Amino acid sequence: MIFVVIFYSGNILVGKGINELPPLTITFFRLLIALIVLFPFGFRSAWNNRSAFLIHKKAFMKMGVTGILLFNTFIYVSLQFTSATNVSVLEAMVPAVTAVLSFFLLKERLNKIQWAGVILSLFGALIVVMNRNIFQFTFIEWNMGDLIMIGAILSWAIYSIMVKKYMHLFPPIGVIFAMTCISSIILIPFVALEWFVLGIPSFEAYQIAGLIYLGIFPSSIALIFYNHAVDLLSASRASVLMNFIPVITMFVAYIWMGETITIFKMIGTLGVIIGVIFTTRTQKSLI
Repeated sequence: MIFVVIFYSGNILVGKGINELPPLTITFFRLLIALIVLFPFGFRSAWNNRSAFLIHKKAFMKMGVTGILLFNTFIYVSLQFTSATNVSVLEAMVPAVTAVLSFFLLKERLNKIQWAGVILSLFGALIVVMNRNIFQFTFIEWNMGDLIMIGAILSWAIYSIMVKKYMHLFPPIGVIFAMTCISSIILIPFVALEWFVLGIPSFEAYQIAGLIYLGIFPSSIALIFYNHAVDLLSASRASVLMNFIPVITMFVAYIWMGETITIFKMIGTLGVIIGVIFTTRTQKSLI
């Protein structure tokens, strides 16, 4: 889980570090590299279970679009406008938002502690986004990147709900490979349009290295490590450790990118983490 947290923190930090590349380009090459890495493990599994993908194609496409395509795209677009710290803290709200959506869509009940956790997470995120302007709400100039991250949060929350409903219908590694493959294909015309409008990017050596990192570590190895950690620790303990992602991201961004760490951001991050722990206390089945 320590490596998982480091790799997922690196997803945000490296995404910010190579954001001279267009966001759809980053997403596409991340998925393409992940597809190559996953091929030896995932292709046979997906092919042998192809009937499951055909029978449940709507569920499969919904999971792929929300969890693989939209989530990653929203994050890399967001990083064009806001800090790595803000993205990591807002991403940490996903479990709380998932619990709320499950309440409305799946009729799962939330107790008072869980609702308090949701509110605390939301307030903590607002503190991070607004920083010292938290008491001047009506005068805030909202950062476009922070608003775009709402799309990422909702995408992963919806994906998590669909995983709970449909993932058991598919082979674990095969479905990740297939979703990555389909998402890559869907992205091709959009990347072509991005290059037509913005021009074909000239890939620098550090950008290529960053794309390789994104494709290998957060997209592939972290997923395998996380699944194994859940078997060893349980999903609830593993999910609590994931709350360290914004902490690591914040301090590495401070050292590497010169992002500022204020007392407001520290308080807000702590609020999000505590709120998520409260919210997920009895939501162990949520991802």
